[in-house]
Amino acid sequence: MKLGTKQNGTRDGQLMVVSRDLKRCVEAGAQTPTLQSALDSWTGSAQALQKLSDRLNGEPGFGSDTSQVTWKAPLPRAYEWIDASSYIHHILLVRKARNAEPPKTLRTDPLIYQGGSGILLGPKDDILLTDTSWGCDFESEVAVILGDTPEGVKAEDAHKYVRLLCLVNDVSLRNLIPAELEKGFGFFQSKPASGFSPFAVTPDELGDAWQGGRIHLPLETKLNGSIFGNPDAGPEMHFSFFELIAHIAKTRSYTAGTILGSGTVSNEDRSRGSSCLAERRMIEQIDHGKMETPFLSYGDTIRIEMRDAAGKNIFGTIEQKVVPAKA
Repeated sequence: MKLGTKQNGTRDGQLMVVSRDLKRCVEAGAQTPTLQSALDSWTGSAQALQKLSDRLNGEPGFGSDTSQVTWKAPLPRAYEWIDASSYIHHILLVRKARNAEPPKTLRTDPLIYQGGSGILLGPKDDILLTDTSWGCDFESEVAVILGDTPEGVKAEDAHKYVRLLCLVNDVSLRNLIPAELEKGFGFFQSKPASGFSPFAVTPDELGDAWQGGRIHLPLETKLNGSIFGNPDAGPEMHFSFFELIAHIAKTRSYTAGTILGSGTVSNEDRSRGSSCLAERRMIEQIDHGKMETPFLSYGDTIRIEMRDAAGKNIFGTIEQKVVPAKA
């Protein structure tokens, strides 16, 4: 099934069940007014939500038009937003871009950071940027939303705790990153609010594309209307979501509603393009001796979506515009 959160004037919005073709939707009901409430009681709520989903997909006249709805992030605020960096090619390029060596444990120990989760942007929310000199970049990713996850869970059991999947634009301020990392205490100012796809889907909606904790489909990114990249999210995801879950759960448990990102999707095949500006800039440096592509400026738009083998949009579309932040 597919779920989304309707803007209704409240902080957490109204949970909606969405048809497979993304054309129709219906309120989830009083028992599960928000996605967080559904996740908190998933065993029972999932059954009721699935019945609504089946009816939406089986009765053409049931539900209302999704195009008339303003969509928030599926979880407008989350207990935790954790992001990995699972694509080795991306790590090597961005580290080289800032003259940093990759860690010695690059292929054995995942890179993880914890971002802000109190404010998560909806699919059409503007990216508010105070200063273009900060080097604003998009990062197109996939993510899982977890149920209650115990400490010490092993990778082979981690599938039990994946409730939903979605897309993410993990906005980064590249020119603020080096100084922050030099302190040895991680990202903070360089990681503003991330944007999310309008719809989160259960793993079964992906069919055979969901294999071994990876989504084997291209993730398409457009910058100002032109294709920027469409790398396949599956084959080169070095650490699967199941391995990432085992890693983060080594010393603690997680509450339902925790979001875990894959990191920027990246392929070695250059013909697939990139999912962030930093990669392209580093490739330009390697090929031509200088970086030519600028970071995002006011008025730039970023569009991210993933389609199945039949060309159907799975998660809906992230489409964000960079605008000046106002005090």
